[in-house]
Amino acid sequence: MMSPADNAALPSESEIREALRYVIDPEVGVNIVDLGLVYRVDVSPEMLEIDIAPTSPACPMGEVILDDAREVVDALTPASMAINIKLVWEPPWDPAMMTDAARRVLGWSDE
Repeated sequence: MMSPADNAALPSESEIREALRYVIDPEVGVNIVDLGLVYRVDVSPEMLEIDIAPTSPACPMGEVILDDAREVVDALTPASMAINIKLVWEPPWDPAMMTDAARRVLGWSDE
């Protein structure tokens, strides 16, 4: 059971998403947030749940991305908090999910 002091130390969804910007998809060299791969972040006092999509069903880097994500969020969460990060396949990722920043990095921007 967490104390009120522990609750005060819980990271917000936006803090988790900001930390996940340090996780780079090794195949494309862009962070997973800007790529649009982070589908869900749910923070509760007992658990942090994150759903991450691969860029394709054949993506060989899924486990690497999950390990990197766990490493960055471990630093933000209380030791007593369970962390569940998983790959999800639905809906399939689509390049339209990328931010403008990711499109520019990949040269997909009209600018």
